[in-house]
Amino acid sequence: MSQTGKDEILGRLKAAPKKAIPPRPAVPPLNELALNREETIGKFVENLTSLGCEVHRVRDPGEALAKLTEIARAAGLKRILASEDDVVAPLDLPGWGRQNDIEVFTPKDCRDREDFKRIAFEEAQAGVTGVDFGVAESGTLCLIHDASQPRLVSLAPIRHIVIVPADRIRPVYETVTDKLFAAEGTAPSHLTFITGPSMTADIQATLFAGMHGPKDVTVILVEETAA
Repeated sequence: MSQTGKDEILGRLKAAPKKAIPPRPAVPPLNELALNREETIGKFVENLTSLGCEVHRVRDPGEALAKLTEIARAAGLKRILASEDDVVAPLDLPGWGRQNDIEVFTPKDCRDREDFKRIAFEEAQAGVTGVDFGVAESGTLCLIHDASQPRLVSLAPIRHIVIVPADRIRPVYETVTDKLFAAEGTAPSHLTFITGPSMTADIQATLFAGMHGPKDVTVILVEETAA
């Protein structure tokens, strides 16, 4: 195209009448925001189950430990890597492990980073963590990572067992992100959203579980937590 042709087209575009951009239609409120507490928990459990997660509802931390014992025995677990976040630490999993003939490692038990990686990838049969939030609309688990909640605890072992306090379940992602980014300078440097077991597929769309993370995700939902 010649320069004259380009100039002619540009001239027509500039001379074209300007049309007002119509206002964006209002976004309807998310259905999940209208749910009460029990409905929100029910939605969370429903979505977790649809993703292939195993979910157990228990009344309190004591029942959570009893359920963990049941899960460990059924799966034949003998070595577990546990985080030390504010949900898991009060359960004293190392003490629980001694009572049940299960070796429980925590990040502080590791000599260094290489020792931690070796345990996470090669020795631990399951990783046990708490959560910072659960998202009902998708059955998603949100973990904020720091020294007490290293990322590999939830990602490296083939099984992830998650202790979820019911009062940490939120209806939608926005309620979680609003909380995380409410104040400037307070956002976590690293967090993970987990929606079901790790899944990938080959070129023929054949699904494989556990390719890039845990193959099994088991949730222990605790109705009441210690004050």
